[in-house]
Amino acid sequence: MSNRANDPRDSGGDAPVPFAEKYAVSPQFDDLFREGMALVEDAASYLDGPGRKDSKRLSGAAGLAYSTESMRLTTKLMQIASWLLVRRSVGRGEMTLEEALKSRQRAKLTYPAQSPRPDGFDELPDELQRLVNECDALYDRVLRLDRLISLSNDRPPRSEDNPVASQVDRLREAFEATQEAAPTAASATSSDGR
Repeated sequence: MSNRANDPRDSGGDAPVPFAEKYAVSPQFDDLFREGMALVEDAASYLDGPGRKDSKRLSGAAGLAYSTESMRLTTKLMQIASWLLVRRSVGRGEMTLEEALKSRQRAKLTYPAQSPRPDGFDELPDELQRLVNECDALYDRVLRLDRLISLSNDRPPRSEDNPVASQVDRLREAFEATQEAAPTAASATSSDGR
């Protein structure tokens, strides 16, 4: 049996489709997914191959920077890959949005978008610098999308949860009561002949 009620591609009905569900089945997401996984592969190939040789040539601050940046790069790419895989699973219907939100709590994007560069960064091999810069740019995009998706899934606060909304509701009620009373007072005045 088809579960069309939960299919984000089904545009029928009055309920809006959350951004998270719509984005997960979009061509833009497919492009981001391919870009992210390609960067993971590039980094793994470099760090397991030419990067090993490059790191042995470094000493001092550059050697420490290589270790720091390669660990940070690996961690960020694992977080990006995890985020992309969870979003793809939601888009394919393999995981519910609720499960994805729980998974998001376990695999948080923990770094700032742009990490400070350690001393010796400029001495690092060009390929590692390229990978780090591309990773930071991709991480920034994923972080912004994650925040946007989170905001689109948050329900608006109820009036009783929000003191400002509660006051606005009370003002609206008072205004409506005044509007209803105004015609009665005017008709009472005209019936008295005053």
